[in-house]
Amino acid sequence: MYYYNFLAFISAVMDINKNPELLPNITLGLQLYRICNNPFLSTKVLMDLFSERFYGLPNYQCRTKGLLTAVIEGLPSEVSMQLSKVFKIYHYPQISYASENLLMSDAVKFPYFYRTVPNELHLCEGILKLLKLFDWTWVGIIASDDESSMRAINILKEGIEQNSGCIEFTEIFSHTNELSAEKIHKINETIYTSSTNVIIYYCNGEIAFNLLDEIDMLQIPGKVWITTHKSDFVSGRYDIRFNPKIKNNTLAFTTVEKNIPDFSKFVQKVNPTLLPEYDKLELFWWSLCDYLCNKNIKRTCRRDEPRVFMKHCTAKFFGSSYSVYNAVYALAHALHDMVRSGSGNSMQSGESKHVDYLPWKLHHYLRNLHVKNVLGEDLSFDENGDYSMGYYIINPVFLANGMQNIEVVGGYNPNAPSGQDFTINEKAIVWESAFTQTPPQSKCSQSCPPGFRKLTSKEKPICCYDCIPCPDGEASNQTDMDSCSRCPEDQWPNKDRTSCIPKAVQYLTYDEPLGTALTFFSIFFFLITAAILGIFINYRDTPIVRANNRDLSYILLFSLMFCFLCSLLFIGRPDQVTCILRQSAFGIIFSICLSSILAKTIIVVIAFQATRPGSKLQKWLGSRVSNSIVLSCSLIQVVVCLVWLTTAPPFPYLNMQSEFGTILLECNEGSIISFYCVLGYLGLLAATSFIVAYLGRNLPEGFNEAKYITFSMVVFCSVWVSFIPTYLSTSGKYMVVVEMFAILASSTGLLGCIFIPKCYIIIMRPNRNNRKYLTIN
Repeated sequence: MYYYNFLAFISAVMDINKNPELLPNITLGLQLYRICNNPFLSTKVLMDLFSERFYGLPNYQCRTKGLLTAVIEGLPSEVSMQLSKVFKIYHYPQISYASENLLMSDAVKFPYFYRTVPNELHLCEGILKLLKLFDWTWVGIIASDDESSMRAINILKEGIEQNSGCIEFTEIFSHTNELSAEKIHKINETIYTSSTNVIIYYCNGEIAFNLLDEIDMLQIPGKVWITTHKSDFVSGRYDIRFNPKIKNNTLAFTTVEKNIPDFSKFVQKVNPTLLPEYDKLELFWWSLCDYLCNKNIKRTCRRDEPRVFMKHCTAKFFGSSYSVYNAVYALAHALHDMVRSGSGNSMQSGESKHVDYLPWKLHHYLRNLHVKNVLGEDLSFDENGDYSMGYYIINPVFLANGMQNIEVVGGYNPNAPSGQDFTINEKAIVWESAFTQTPPQSKCSQSCPPGFRKLTSKEKPICCYDCIPCPDGEASNQTDMDSCSRCPEDQWPNKDRTSCIPKAVQYLTYDEPLGTALTFFSIFFFLITAAILGIFINYRDTPIVRANNRDLSYILLFSLMFCFLCSLLFIGRPDQVTCILRQSAFGIIFSICLSSILAKTIIVVIAFQATRPGSKLQKWLGSRVSNSIVLSCSLIQVVVCLVWLTTAPPFPYLNMQSEFGTILLECNEGSIISFYCVLGYLGLLAATSFIVAYLGRNLPEGFNEAKYITFSMVVFCSVWVSFIPTYLSTSGKYMVVVEMFAILASSTGLLGCIFIPKCYIIIMRPNRNNRKYLTIN
C-alpha cells in the first residue's frame, strides 16, 4: 500500500483504542502484509492468515489471543477478487478501500465483500457525463487488459454510442507483461495521428504509472486526457520526475478524498524510525518533510532520519486515508455492535480479554451498519456491500516554477438528485495554451448549424457526417439534427431554414403594378368602346352604320363593353362569388360577341346573294333572323355554364404546392371539362365566323365588312390559341394575368378590326359615308 495509507491504518487503530466509548476493554490490533501484486506472496499471506503463522498449515491454530476478525485490504481489483473467493470459504468479512470492480457488487458471488470506495459503474457514469457536458463526441481510449478495465471500456463504449458519440481508436496493453518496443511505437503512432482531442486513459494507478514511464503521453500538445488513476496525482507522485514539457490538459477522476484532522496531526508528529521498515521510506519521508516545510509547519527532519534529494512535494490529500479510515471504523463499529448484542462472548483471562466469536456473525452487523464516521458523515453499506460515495474531478496543473497545483474542479455524486449529481467549474480548469477554443472541442465533424442536417455514410462512424441544407419545405432549429422537420402546409421555412413562417398569400391585387395596369386598360378600352357606341348612336342613320345590321353592331358594342368590365372580376381576393362569375360571365358575354359577329357575317353573305333577281334569300335579311342567331348561339353557352355551375362550380382554392414559400389564392375551375367546353364552344363560334367571313371576303362592295371580320377572327383565334399553353404553364396570379390579357387582347382585336375603320370614315372621311360607296361597282 502507499505509505500514507499505511499511516492512516495505524492512526485509525490508535484512535479507536484511545476511544473509551468504542470497543471498551477491547484492544483492536492489526497485522500488516505487503503483497506487491505478487501471486506467490498472495498465497503465502493466505496460508499465514488461516494457520499458525510460521507453520503454514491451513486450519491449524494454537493462538490464545489476537484472533483474526476481518481483512482490510487495498489491493488491485483482480487480486482482491481472487482473495475474496478464499475469504468466502472461511466466512471472513473482507473490506477493500481500493477495489472498484463492478463484478464484486454481486452479493451472491461475494457475500462477505465490502468496500469504502464506489464501484466502477459510477466512475463510467461520471466520465460519460463529463463527455456530454463538453459535447466531446469523438474520443480515443487507452486501457489495460485486466478484467475490470475491459468491463469498464464496454460500459463506456455503449454510453458514448448512446450519446451519439464515436470512438476513434481503442488501444489495449498488457497489465502483466512489459510493453514491447513495437507496442509502444504503435500506441505512440495512434495517439499522434489521431484526430480526436480527447483520450480516456482507463487503468489502475500502478499500471498507469508504468505506461507513463514508457510513453510521454502528457507531453503531447492538443490532447485532453481523462484519467482514472487517482494516486499518481493526489499523492504528488509526478514530483519525482517532474518535466516542464508536461501539458496542462488532464482531468482525473478520484474517489472523494477528505483530510482527517487527527490523521494530519499524526503525520506531522510521527517518528518514522519507530515504524516498520519500508524500502521506499527514505523517498517518502523526505517528500513529507518538504511538504510540511512548504506549509510552514515547524518540524525538524533530523539527520538520523533518512533523506534523498526531492525538489518539491505538493500532495493535496493524504493518499486514500479517508477510505482507509472508513474501512477501519466500519469494522470497529460492527464489532462493537456485535459485542454489545451478546453475539460475542467476553472471556477474562488474566489481564487480557479477547472476543470468542464465529466470523460470519460480524457479517450481519456490517450489513446493518448505520453510524457517523470521524467527520460526522453517514457510514453504511448497501445490500451489495458498497459504500455510497462519489468522485472528485481534479485538474493537475504543472507550474513553470516546478510546482504542481491540484484543483478540484468538479465532482459526481450518484446519490444526489437528478440535475445536481454532476458539477463542474469550467472557469477553474486550466487548459493548455495550444487550444484555440476553451473548452476544447473534440468532434469528428463540425456541428451542423440550424437550417442543416446530418448526412451520414455507412463507411464512416455515426458521428462523422457532412452537413447539408434542409430540403425544400423543411427546417431545423437546433444544431446537429439528424433530420429536418417538415413545415405545416400553410407555413414555409425562412431564408435560413431555421424556422417555419406563415406563407405569403398571393393573388392579383389592384395595388401592384400588374393589377393597376390591367385595371387601367380594362377601363380605358371600356370607355373607348362606350365612345364608339356613342358615335354609332349619334350617326345611326348614316349608311355605314346601317350597313350590316345596325342592331347587331349595338349588341356587339354592348357585349364588348361588358367583356372589358368582366376582366376586372379577375383582380382582387378571390371568393365564392367572384370565382363563379369570372368564367361564366366571360363565357356568356364572349359567346354573345361571337354570335353577333357570326350573325353579321351571315347577313353580309346573304345580302349579296339576295341582290340577284328572283332570289328567295331576301326574306332572311330581316332582324328576326339575326336576332335568332345571336339568341340561339348564346343560349347554348348559357346552358353549358348552368350545367357547370350546378355540377362542379369554381371555388376559392389555397394552392400550397405550386410555388415555394407562397400560398396561391386562386379559383379552382371545379370541372375542368366544363371549363374547356366553354372555351371550345367559343372557339367553334370563332372558327365558324372566320370561315363564313373568309368565303365572303371578295364580295364586290365598296365597304365589305366581311374582310374586317375575317381579320378580327384571325386576331381572336391567334390570341386564344396561344392562351391555352401559356395558361397551363402558369399558376397563381400570373395565370389570372394571362387570362385577363387574352380577354383584353381579343376584345380589343374585335373592336379595332371591326369598328375603328368605320369610325375613321364617320369622323375623318364623312364624304365616303354615303350609299354610292356601299353599292356594287
